[in-house]
Amino acid sequence: MKLTVKEIVVFGMLGSIMYASKFIMELLPNIHLLGVFTVSFTVVYRKKALYPIYTYVILNGIFCGFATWWIPYLYLWAVLWGAVMLLPQKMPKGIQPIVYMTVCAAHGFLFGTLYAPAQAILFGLSLKGMVAWIIAGLPWDFMHGISNFLCGILIMPIISVLKLAEKNMEKAL
Repeated sequence: MKLTVKEIVVFGMLGSIMYASKFIMELLPNIHLLGVFTVSFTVVYRKKALYPIYTYVILNGIFCGFATWWIPYLYLWAVLWGAVMLLPQKMPKGIQPIVYMTVCAAHGFLFGTLYAPAQAILFGLSLKGMVAWIIAGLPWDFMHGISNFLCGILIMPIISVLKLAEKNMEKAL
């Protein structure tokens, strides 16, 4: 996955936009555009979407601290990226929005469950302790999933803007 200078710049900016959006929306618990951006970037850039995603992850660590809460971020966003990569690229246009919104929502609903194994390992939780941790977080995961679904309405417009920008950059170069 060799990168061009243009891609390095674009992916750096996209990762920064992810971080800025998270920072701006921090007052709203579990409501953010990170899933929306992850899905959108993956649809447009496929494997290379990992660059802006992990730019975001690194920026999050730099500005918020490389603490134990950050460690699951090393795989959490890759799970959503992988789920989108498994979707057919040639889906009918009519079902794309609902499929992308649903995958984004599923990641939100499962966020605590996906986060739990790292918590269990880092803090020595038993299976019973890990399940209790998951159950305690279900109200937050519910809010996360619902907000990811609703914010997912932005996925198709973001995909369109990214594709248009890519097309215009190719013409300019």
